[in-house]
Amino acid sequence: MGTNPLLAADRLPEFSAIKPEHIEPALTYRLNANRECIETLLTDVESRGADFTTAILPLEELGDQLGRVWGPIGHLHGVMNSPELRKAYNDCLPALSRYQTEIAQDTRLWRLYQKVAETLPDDAATSPAASVVNHALRDFHLAGVDLPAAQKQQFKTLVEELTQLGARFEQNVLDSMAAWSAHVTDPAQLAGLPAWVIEQAALNAGESSLDGWLFRLDQPTYVAILTYGEYRNLRWRFYRAWTTRASDQADDAQGDNENVDNTATIERILELRHAVAGLIGFKNFAAYSLATKMADSVAEVLGFLTGLAEKSHLTASEELAELECFAGASLEAWDIAFWSEKLREERYSVSDEQLRPYLPLDRVLAGLFKVMTRLYGLTAQQVDDIDVWHDDVSYIELTQPDGVIVGGFYMDLFARPDKRSGAWMDGCINRKDFAGHFAQPVAQLVCNFAPVSEATPSLLTHNDVLTLFHEFGHTLHHLLTRVDYPSVSGINGVAWDAVELPSQFMENFAWEPEVLQMISGHYETGESLPDELRDKLQASRTFHAGLQMLRQLELAIFDLRLHAEYDPQVGGNINALLGEIRQQVAVIKQPDFNRFANSFSHIFAGGYAAGYYSYKWAEVLAADTWAAFEESGIFTTDIAERFRCEILEIGGTRQISDAFKAFRGRTPQIEPLLAQSGIANETP
Repeated sequence: MGTNPLLAADRLPEFSAIKPEHIEPALTYRLNANRECIETLLTDVESRGADFTTAILPLEELGDQLGRVWGPIGHLHGVMNSPELRKAYNDCLPALSRYQTEIAQDTRLWRLYQKVAETLPDDAATSPAASVVNHALRDFHLAGVDLPAAQKQQFKTLVEELTQLGARFEQNVLDSMAAWSAHVTDPAQLAGLPAWVIEQAALNAGESSLDGWLFRLDQPTYVAILTYGEYRNLRWRFYRAWTTRASDQADDAQGDNENVDNTATIERILELRHAVAGLIGFKNFAAYSLATKMADSVAEVLGFLTGLAEKSHLTASEELAELECFAGASLEAWDIAFWSEKLREERYSVSDEQLRPYLPLDRVLAGLFKVMTRLYGLTAQQVDDIDVWHDDVSYIELTQPDGVIVGGFYMDLFARPDKRSGAWMDGCINRKDFAGHFAQPVAQLVCNFAPVSEATPSLLTHNDVLTLFHEFGHTLHHLLTRVDYPSVSGINGVAWDAVELPSQFMENFAWEPEVLQMISGHYETGESLPDELRDKLQASRTFHAGLQMLRQLELAIFDLRLHAEYDPQVGGNINALLGEIRQQVAVIKQPDFNRFANSFSHIFAGGYAAGYYSYKWAEVLAADTWAAFEESGIFTTDIAERFRCEILEIGGTRQISDAFKAFRGRTPQIEPLLAQSGIANETP
């Protein structure tokens, strides 16, 4: 096994050397080795006694070793998908799920953690060690460790199938997108589209030996066509393709609908999640999900969401009425982005296409790193001799003023056909420092920006900039941790409804005049964003904030109610439930063919099931945090150091409510978010 690159766990992954044939042997080896080590450990502690150092830290190391094998596999599955890699990945999911549940249901390990918990001193209740133990004890219960044998096996079977279904869901979305394209031969249909979109479509057509232009269904192209395409039928075609991905409504161009339709997959996921929750003693999966979150109950979360929707509804209704008045007609869903951009441009005399030349990627990155330096004293340096998975990928190290490297991260920023859409940050390596085991944290920052063209470098929209700042906030959260135990370092162990705090907080800097000067420079002249354009951009910040707020609340309420109200006798009743929520919350009418849920990967293939509300919940924390920075000065060293110490460095070792109070001096308030959204004075 020595030649298997996945087993070189003492250094950065050798991504370019990892082949599909390495995956199953490496995982099998690691799982078997872990099992043997656990049996040896249990025998040793039985004869010698157990404490945190002798019993728990070896288990921390075994968990980290497994992550060093499976992490690169899962990452490549998201960014370099191929039929061979996908098969190897899917073939391994049952074994991995079986092992994870087996460990989580091992009563010997459970009792071991209980014994160690009794040895921890009372004054260590909030220590990293206590956090490791307490999180594990909670997770043992949530995995059914105290269930009878037959129910344990049932839980294991359910979770194993859920793991496979989540992967199938995401792969169906990817396949549906990859199979669809729009071939255009009439130049009139290109009216309004940015030059980079047209250029890429021409290249696509040439590669396929076609005349004209071939548009693919990737996120940058979809957003550009919906926002700028003057030819309404092209907007409709893209809107329909995007909102029917992996559904029964997808057109024939998206492949074999029966094979990629996620409808049955969703129903089975909901059925199994409900069964899992019931086995552990929860009324529904939403309640089960909240057991690891900051919020206390489904009722509390639903009250928060509906209250925010009531406060936002009037603003959103007025925004839509104004937009339709401006357009001179009632608008369909595929018209909103186009006319919104037209109105924004007229009102503020600013558009994304005006801003894009001033936001070349290299200048934005340089400015982003300057912001980091001003806040935390860190510097960023690209390292060129690091093995990567694609030529587009770079590796950056962060260094303290004393020269100590705190960690590094990979950047993979451009859209590709074999890469899932969206943007995310994953941990590649967790920080650890104990018993001779040391590792600096490493992250993977992934986006889907428009690639470099023959005529221009990669030019970003301001929304792209916000996305980059957001994901970099997650990256800093992972890299700046001071916790030495992997299971609670970085973002690990952080309540899911608070994990978006550092990322959403970071977005605020991209609106500041001083920062806009740092991140902008015309790709041809180097000129920073003119004051006039900068002022207009800032003035547009709350433009259609009510509509944007309601869209996120619609999805969050749908996710929560879908899991809280599921009845196995009736099924998910997905489209009816979503229609009901839209009737209550939304102001933009969606067409009957819309099947958004079939590509809602956050909740069906990601970690946000019954937790999509986390974005809004954490946004309250982030806006209140930003208000503290505004009060002191956004680059004031003391406030940045306090944020780093109380929030970014603590990992999962502290309740986020306590951490926020230590930072802010009080509990979070919703008013800063309402003010930031321009709806502070609205009453229901």
